[in-house]
Amino acid sequence: MDKVERIKELIEEINDLNYYYYTLDQPKVSDKEYDALYDELVKLEKETGRIFPYSPTQRVGEEILDKFEKHFHLDRLWSLDKSQNYGELVNWDNRIRRLIEEYNNANEDKLPSPTYVVEYKFDGLTINLTYREGELVQGATRGNGTVGEAILPQLKTIKTIPLKIDFNGTMEVQGEGLMPLSALRKYNETALEPLKNARNAAAGALRNLDPKVTKERNLIAYFYNIGHIEGKEFTTHMEMLKFIRSNRLPVFDYAEECNSIEDVINEIEKIEEERHNLDILTDGAVIKINHMRTRQVLGYTMRFPRWAIAYKFEAEETTTKLISVQWNVGRTGKVTPTALLEPVEIAGATVRRATLNNYDDILRKRVAIGSRVLIRRSNEVIPEIMGIVDTEEETVEIEKPTHCPACNSELYQDGVHIFCPNSLTCKPQLVSRIVHFASRDAMNIEGLSEKTAEKLFEELNLMDIGDIYEIKYEELLKLEGFKDKRARNLLEAIERSKDTTLDAFIYALGIPNVGLKTAQDLAEHFKSLRAIMDAKYEELITIPDIGPKIAESITEFFHDERILEGIDKLLLEGVKPHYEEIALEESIFTDKTIVITGTIEAYSRKELKEKIQDLGGKVTGSVSRNTDYVIVGESPGSKYERAIELGIEIIDEERLLEIMEEY
Repeated sequence: MDKVERIKELIEEINDLNYYYYTLDQPKVSDKEYDALYDELVKLEKETGRIFPYSPTQRVGEEILDKFEKHFHLDRLWSLDKSQNYGELVNWDNRIRRLIEEYNNANEDKLPSPTYVVEYKFDGLTINLTYREGELVQGATRGNGTVGEAILPQLKTIKTIPLKIDFNGTMEVQGEGLMPLSALRKYNETALEPLKNARNAAAGALRNLDPKVTKERNLIAYFYNIGHIEGKEFTTHMEMLKFIRSNRLPVFDYAEECNSIEDVINEIEKIEEERHNLDILTDGAVIKINHMRTRQVLGYTMRFPRWAIAYKFEAEETTTKLISVQWNVGRTGKVTPTALLEPVEIAGATVRRATLNNYDDILRKRVAIGSRVLIRRSNEVIPEIMGIVDTEEETVEIEKPTHCPACNSELYQDGVHIFCPNSLTCKPQLVSRIVHFASRDAMNIEGLSEKTAEKLFEELNLMDIGDIYEIKYEELLKLEGFKDKRARNLLEAIERSKDTTLDAFIYALGIPNVGLKTAQDLAEHFKSLRAIMDAKYEELITIPDIGPKIAESITEFFHDERILEGIDKLLLEGVKPHYEEIALEESIFTDKTIVITGTIEAYSRKELKEKIQDLGGKVTGSVSRNTDYVIVGESPGSKYERAIELGIEIIDEERLLEIMEEY
């Protein structure tokens, strides 16, 4: 076969495999087989010099852009009018019906009674892809709706976006770029500078001039509208979604058609409950008329389509006054600011604090004492300050600290972060290290809380992690709140902790950028503490998910003489980290995809997920044709109905308990 023809054949085969792997979550070949095909493609492209723009090798470019160019959308991307209560939705429905009635009274070609499609409103960054002759030729942000920024190299890093589709006409398809919450958590496990929320993480990644930075965020995308298409018309919105999906663009698996505004409201109530189980951020629902001809007749106002509206869930953004900034010292010595706020209600919670990443963050957002700040609360985590709003009140500049707020040591700056160098006697650093060391996922020393760690530091002069194993019964009795039983319980927990797994011990050491998952990967790969300590940078970066930054952190950590002395002391005290092979038990859940909906009395959601994973199953957040079982508890949401619709096997709580008893 001609080499160029073989390249085309490989591109088609690899793009097909990528679609099944990334979009459908249904791999067709092993990683080894995939790598062989990919390597063959790379080799042939080098030999021939022929590289097609839709080749999977072109997903991440080498060049960092100088700036973003403007992109003029072929058709305008409209924003949506918003409602925040059901009364406004009912008024919108009445207005729609009145306009349809007026049109039908004046025209022969009658419009049908409206039906609506309800979809999730994603909280990411709006993106617009341009396909021409089947190839992805451009991708852009929404911008002002007419002109956006061209971000094609960044969008190519999203592996669920096809570089080539079956439709050969010119088409612009609109969607949302998102960072899954699981990807955010995984990224933050090793990030030198953790990302604050998934929305900003996605927007920041797609607007980063370096596509390699975008790739590190592991973004996804969902598409829901075709703004411009040549040579094709649709009768309904549902037909349009089917067409988008048929061209292998990812479409979220929820879109519900409703016959009345009452049905719409019922769906909104369901998804408002279900959204917290999703792996992506959503901040509302979008309601659209299904019938395309009706949309054309209703048209647009100056700003919005008349045929669609967004329903916003309870506000998770508000403004309040910044009263002061508190500087805190972490276990690595990093000194970070926390904003203390005038109490304010957001989404049913009273908020008094918000995160400020570092002093550069304060300067960039022009935050000052007395500022009126815009805060955003996302997924029940501590809110983030987004910026300031105008105020006539007097403000005071926030001063950059020069000395540690805990031990008064002179601070130093490394990059954008400020550090306290006193790792020996700075109380917050040592207390945080002890608490981390004793935590459940680490050495699991029950009873060694932050308050207890503070007492050990202050009254027993504990100066090193290893000193924990030298605490005497008589010394504990001298501490406030410690009597015979509590003292013995703590000493027994400390003694039990000596028999620990290798991954727990590695995690307990607090290696910079090494979270629980990386600790598990290290244990699985090296199988002994000595092998990990002796690991070379070149071997570390061969381990999946361990990049240059993590590998560098690990090698530096185990080359620090003081750290090595501390580890030796722990081993001399009798700590014995050992490697355990994890054997997954064969079960009904082995290699199956499971979704959980509703309340299960016997287990918390986290406990049940862990048990299913122990039995070889994979728990996901949404129901699709690839779902094997849906576990249904009390008050299930739309996932249950979706499972019934797709004919997926249902496991109720009674049957679930029977299954769990077998294993």
